[in-house]
Amino acid sequence: MRAVVYDGFGVSPEVRDVVEPGPPPGGVVIRVEATGLCRSDWHGWQGHDADIQKFPHVPGHEFSGVVAEVGAGVRHWAAGDRVMAPFVCACGSCSDCARGDQQVCAYQTQPGFTHWGSFAGYVVINHADVNLIRLPEGMSFATAASLGCRFATAFRAVTARASVRPGEWVAVYGCGGVGLSAVMIAAAAGAQVIAIDTSPDALALARRFGAAESLLAGDGDLTGQIVELTAGGAHVSMDALGDPGICAQSIQSLRRRGRHVQIGLLPRGAELPMGRVIAYELDLLGSHGMPAHAYPPMLELIAAGRLTPEALITRTISLDEAVPALVGGSTPGVTMIDPWRHSDM
Repeated sequence: MRAVVYDGFGVSPEVRDVVEPGPPPGGVVIRVEATGLCRSDWHGWQGHDADIQKFPHVPGHEFSGVVAEVGAGVRHWAAGDRVMAPFVCACGSCSDCARGDQQVCAYQTQPGFTHWGSFAGYVVINHADVNLIRLPEGMSFATAASLGCRFATAFRAVTARASVRPGEWVAVYGCGGVGLSAVMIAAAAGAQVIAIDTSPDALALARRFGAAESLLAGDGDLTGQIVELTAGGAHVSMDALGDPGICAQSIQSLRRRGRHVQIGLLPRGAELPMGRVIAYELDLLGSHGMPAHAYPPMLELIAAGRLTPEALITRTISLDEAVPALVGGSTPGVTMIDPWRHSDM
């Protein structure tokens, strides 16, 4: 099969032919029909993720497709099933999983990190009975793929971690795929969303997806503007990019008893305004994906038309085009890869 492969951190990736995987016990092989290009893939390529330990390596963790082969012991899935999976694939048997917290399973696997990922014709998913989700009737593979990481992570961040309520002010720093997802979900929840980004095009998308206000980063005192707009500060702030300065600024923009949710990765950590956290009794929360069993409420909102993740997809590219896209950075919206698409390059 063809796959995007790199031979070391920071080493230029390339498309090459590699051996197709077989199904492990309890797992399946999925023919990848769509896979998203996420900033986490860039972090992995740069060496910011300790789970990548062997080379050559295939990135990609946000995908959907069709079950091609089923391993021994799989009970609920068969070849031909249309499926997606959260990027955190849980073991299903540890104490975290027993509590329903599969997204923080201590024995989790992640395609594209702990093993070869979905920038390829086929990908392996372990513990299939715990981690696979059946595609709803009529849902496209591209839409389903977008739910594997960024949209589901944002959904849990907004609804479960921050518990956003109607009328609250929510500041979203960074309007890439996960940030735009958070804007859409928070707006659908009845919040007043302030979108912040360096790109006017990204802010235009944020307004299209429900942002009540948009602020161009670098244009004046952002914290002061947010405090003024909200008459005291946001109820909820989210760093959807992963930057130490933005994380601190996001916390500074909260009102008393506000909630900050960290979604973007901070591989080098961050120096936080803990004096403000203490004085304002702020909550600092993390969001790390969403388990497969928690998808139904999100899928119901999508089916009802209240959430439209397909609208976030702004381009579809081939595996060959994914190489410069991975290296060069993202464009506004969500980029989807079709591994079987003929390249125009």
